[in-house]
Amino acid sequence: MKYYKYFLISLGVILLDQVVKLVVHFNMDMGVNGQIQIIGEYFKLHYLTNPGMAFGMKLGTEYGKLFLTLFRLVAMVGIGYYLYTLIKKEVSTGLLVCIALILGGAIGNVIDSTFYGVFLDNAPYDAPTPWFYGQVVDMFYIDIWEGRLPDWLPLMGGKYMSLWPVFNVADASIFIGVAIILIFQKRFFAHTKEQETE
Repeated sequence: MKYYKYFLISLGVILLDQVVKLVVHFNMDMGVNGQIQIIGEYFKLHYLTNPGMAFGMKLGTEYGKLFLTLFRLVAMVGIGYYLYTLIKKEVSTGLLVCIALILGGAIGNVIDSTFYGVFLDNAPYDAPTPWFYGQVVDMFYIDIWEGRLPDWLPLMGGKYMSLWPVFNVADASIFIGVAIILIFQKRFFAHTKEQETE
């Protein structure tokens, strides 16, 4: 049972992530036309697809997306195995929950990349195949700031810039897991220091 409960957390993240994405896909128009304001102009539901990595970055080759999806699949297996070994070592429950959140988020986005190009027909028009070229569905839009940067700033001065992350449940799960690990890393990894001093 000690193994299952953490993998069930991952499964819960995956199910919630996929349900939200499919509800958005089948019930919202993409872009500004389908946008729903939740908290004024600051927090909105805004349906868009992300063909690449975080923040829409891409690998600039024809098969870049394929390599990215395959890398995500390998990373997903690695994170799953890491979670299994940590459970065996009986490390902090908090750390195990965080790794389970990260694993669930990773699998959630891998499902999009692997299957959505076929099942939701959202692969880019120039993709060599719809398999492994699916676009990740994002919907949570936080409008932090947009405007012209001061001229005195080096490199970026005078440029128009916007800070408006658009993300999904999987992204949020990964972010929360990583953030909590960073905040509580001394407590979470105390067991490894103890083992090193023995």
